[in-house]
Amino acid sequence: MIIFRLPDLGEGLPDAEIIEWYVKEGDTVEADQPLVSMETAKATVDIPSPHSGKVIKLHGDPHDIIQTGEPLVTFEGEGQETASGDSGTVVGQLETGDEVLHESPTGIQTASTESPVKALPAVRALARNLGVDLKTVTPTGKGGGVTADDVRNAHSHEDYRIVVLKGVRRAMSISMDQIYTGVAHATLMDDADIETWQDAEDFTLRLIRAVVAACKAEPYLNAHYNHESQSLKVFEKVNIGLAVDTPDGLYVPVIQDAANRGSEDIRETINLFKDKARQQSFRQDELQDSTIALSNYGTMAGRYATPVIVPPKVAIVGVGSSRKSVVAVNDVPAIHRMLPISLTFDHRALTGGESARFMSALIADLQR
Repeated sequence: MIIFRLPDLGEGLPDAEIIEWYVKEGDTVEADQPLVSMETAKATVDIPSPHSGKVIKLHGDPHDIIQTGEPLVTFEGEGQETASGDSGTVVGQLETGDEVLHESPTGIQTASTESPVKALPAVRALARNLGVDLKTVTPTGKGGGVTADDVRNAHSHEDYRIVVLKGVRRAMSISMDQIYTGVAHATLMDDADIETWQDAEDFTLRLIRAVVAACKAEPYLNAHYNHESQSLKVFEKVNIGLAVDTPDGLYVPVIQDAANRGSEDIRETINLFKDKARQQSFRQDELQDSTIALSNYGTMAGRYATPVIVPPKVAIVGVGSSRKSVVAVNDVPAIHRMLPISLTFDHRALTGGESARFMSALIADLQR
């Protein structure tokens, strides 16, 4: 048998989630034929077959997480290893703690451990998904093994449910763990007076234009920071990562070279991104290479915030809900429409003065 293992799908991603199998066990496939759709922390990708042959085993079901380098598909043919790592008589593996007990056609070969929990990998995955502690489950399977029904029965007696983070949400969780141990976040907050804006103003385009103007005034915020070399890579192009919220999590597609593109071109790209977010159909390259981020959370709720930076970027602009406020105009009270702005920057790489000047240029452009 020949094992096809999950390849690195880009940027050293540790795993991917199975979305949909395009083939089934027993099918004969051609080289480069799509085998499966998988979602990484970056995008949804189709994985092609590395060669022609007959599919013997699919290693995983939809929504299972497969680690990079783990078996994905087993093909018929001569290879260096088999699907089980054995002579082919093994039909499954029961995991017990740190040990692996083999289930053969003649029964379970137990090991001398103290009351181990015996369960197939798929059953363990089901228990993790449902939040069931296998040690509390009464086993009814062969040789004292815990079955999937045992896990489901144990779960049915609970008055709560566990939601296991997957796909984009799981990627966000992992990123947040890394961010809060590696970035010195600092946030500035201020308001832009947008009373002169027209009713038909394209809100997002004005924000993008203002970010471009601010990057021109303070280029160091349009950069990546390298912690090991303690250096800034300052970019000429302004590639704006635009946060797009979906029921399944947050995507951040990138408006490439925003400074040198027309308004209609950028608007078409934004509309395309919205459609792709609904369909979860982003290409990997559409989510890469941002140099600064923009989050317009105010379209839903919120005035000020402390947006978080995803390294290696050093800045993110957050925009809250606009509101009518009493302001002083020529020393006379007036009611103007105000737009709250939050700017989070990485204080390891940037000074407060640089960030304040960036904020000032951003607001000046919005108030034009």
